[in-house]
Amino acid sequence: MNRSFSLYLDIVRFGAACLVYLWHSNMRLLVSDVLPASSYGHSSVIVFFVLSGFVIAYVTDTKERHWSDYAASRLSRVFSVVIPTLLLTPLLDAVGRQLHPSLYDFPFDRFALRLLGCALLLNEAWQVSITFFSNVPYWSIAFEFWYYVLFGLVMFLRGRARMLAVAAVLALLGPKLLLLLPVWWSGVWLYRCDWLRQRSAAFGWSLTVLGTAGIVLTHAVDVYGQWAAFTEHLLGSARFQQLTFARFFLGDYLLCGLVFMQFAGMRRIADQLAPLLLPLERPVRWVAGYTFTLYLLHQPLFLFWAAVLRGDPAGRGFWWTVTGLTALSVLLIGHLTEQRRMPLRRALQGLLGRHGSAPARAG
Repeated sequence: MNRSFSLYLDIVRFGAACLVYLWHSNMRLLVSDVLPASSYGHSSVIVFFVLSGFVIAYVTDTKERHWSDYAASRLSRVFSVVIPTLLLTPLLDAVGRQLHPSLYDFPFDRFALRLLGCALLLNEAWQVSITFFSNVPYWSIAFEFWYYVLFGLVMFLRGRARMLAVAAVLALLGPKLLLLLPVWWSGVWLYRCDWLRQRSAAFGWSLTVLGTAGIVLTHAVDVYGQWAAFTEHLLGSARFQQLTFARFFLGDYLLCGLVFMQFAGMRRIADQLAPLLLPLERPVRWVAGYTFTLYLLHQPLFLFWAAVLRGDPAGRGFWWTVTGLTALSVLLIGHLTEQRRMPLRRALQGLLGRHGSAPARAG
């Protein structure tokens, strides 16, 4: 992956996290006006999935070629932020609920079930949908984690063991995670597609423009809403609701195709944009290093600060103040967690490296 395209993906990663924040913070108790670009929240998660598949395919091709390196990297990446999230979310909610109960239209019961289900990342298996108190975005980490597991099994096991392990994980997870698996895997295919890499720059520009325009148009005409209504009619309301966050899968597939086009085009033309991208490298790499913390903790944090301040939602001053305090909190927490995951990764590599010596990669 060339430097310019890597930088572009970091811009997309951080930008998508900010759009998810806009979506969730677009509450009339925080701001009277509808915030601009606040309808891109769910689609930003789909962008994350495509991007994640691409990056995982890249690192296993170039860096993490042994199962212990892959496992240590994925586990440290996920749990360096998941563990603080499991601790902080109920604590922030408990305080915030005491200060401003009307902000919290989220469950606050069955503590053991919510903690255990979310700690095991089984909060979206089969018909289960466990909301982790106010932390609605937590659903996607369960999808992401198990996609890491499935990819690792496919890459590092062989023959019958591979088939049995993949089947066991799919049986554990159920249909919701399977519905969005092609979205994540499209990023893997994009990385491995040499044909797209060899197209002309003009072809790359065409894909970039068409993909970007398609993403904007999809939201402008509310394709998600229309296709969700069709899916609900087709499946029935009960089955549609049981799919929870995967119920928009038809719109997700369309968006996946558009994001795929946009990424494929940008990978081809990123070098031409280097004079624009590379001067931004230091700040972009810095903020991108806090993306996971921002994504996974923004909702309990902004609700907590809103409860503490109890400001006036007229205008946008209250929203900006809450957003600023949330950003500062993310920087502090991320500095203590996400930015310090490397010692955890090294410890896991040492531990896993002592237990067996599986093949570096399956063919």
